[in-house]
Amino acid sequence: MAEICCGFMSDKAASTSGRSSSREARRKRMEIRRVKFVAGVPAVVTHNGFKKLRVSVSPDSFSHACDDHHQADVVKANTPVVGSSSGGFYHGESIPKFGVASVCGRRREMEDAVAIHPSFLGIDDDDKLSDVHYFGVYDGHGCSHVAHRCKDRLHMLVKEEFNTEMESREWKNTMERSYSRMDEEVTVWNQEAINGDCKCELHAPESYGVGSTAVVAVVTPEKIIVANCGDSRAVLCRNGKAVPLSTDHKPDRPDELNRIQAAGGRVLYWEGARVCGVLAMSRAIGDNYLKPYVSCEPEVTITDRTSEDDFMILASDGLWDVVSNETACGLAKMCLKGNGPSAEMKSPPMNDASEYENCDRACLDASLLLTKLALARRTMDNVSVVVIDLRNNRQ
Repeated sequence: MAEICCGFMSDKAASTSGRSSSREARRKRMEIRRVKFVAGVPAVVTHNGFKKLRVSVSPDSFSHACDDHHQADVVKANTPVVGSSSGGFYHGESIPKFGVASVCGRRREMEDAVAIHPSFLGIDDDDKLSDVHYFGVYDGHGCSHVAHRCKDRLHMLVKEEFNTEMESREWKNTMERSYSRMDEEVTVWNQEAINGDCKCELHAPESYGVGSTAVVAVVTPEKIIVANCGDSRAVLCRNGKAVPLSTDHKPDRPDELNRIQAAGGRVLYWEGARVCGVLAMSRAIGDNYLKPYVSCEPEVTITDRTSEDDFMILASDGLWDVVSNETACGLAKMCLKGNGPSAEMKSPPMNDASEYENCDRACLDASLLLTKLALARRTMDNVSVVVIDLRNNRQ
């Protein structure tokens, strides 16, 4: 269910009312201001003296991207979609600190999607139940529906596959099978579910030209498992230094170029390297018409966590095209230490279209400021950023 918080009395109208009505108006305004700070209740902002509606949507309402085009409209005017949660990564502490920001940028449509699932999986480790957390960024192309399908389903597939591998705990196999199943689902869903309401109807009947990147980080108390397919990226900040946990899948990357050519494809250069002169990445979920040249197989890295781990950034290429790993980590580090500028004071009014609650201010400031930096450097793409605190409450 959507929660709606609103008011209808302007400051001007209140000032012209009688004493009792003025007191009542002030009381109502104070109640609205207090509601602003209650977790899970959307904030209310003022514009020219009038209170504006602010809607918070339940995660269950985001079942299919083609039924959710209003979300793209919400962020069309470069208005951030934000959210976060707080907690730690100790045994028994189930919710990590994180911050999320996503902006449409200079694109007409918002095709990115972000998935946050704290404690989506539990592992019985030495008689202790350890929580496992899932973070994903999906950068769609052609339309948003494949990215949103990944948002809705990929974490569920990872959970199913891991449960079948419970004894061996082979995360690499788990992630590879999950991505393969996700690609198969998208192919079938494209053929059966596309209708006239979808904004990519020109690709009908089977939406062969629609796909998405997928960079996923699964965080356990001991390890960080990153699976990447496409040119979104995961970067770890360890002891103040940027450590890439994924490598972009670009068509001119030597090993990717060899793989494409061995499969009978070509890489042509038109505003950069493109598979068959079309797609600017060499791996993605979807894009049926470019298979087998475009692969859905992810590259998986498994990194042991250490006490020197500070935080991790997952983001779409709208950030990485204009901001280096080192610059992104430096800015996020300042925010997490409380030394960065306040995104709350400098950001435009935010449409609260996120299902995430219980904001961690520092992680949220970091994610917002990174999106603002990308826009200031004139990125031409959607920008989605997730910042995850790995410090185990260490300051």
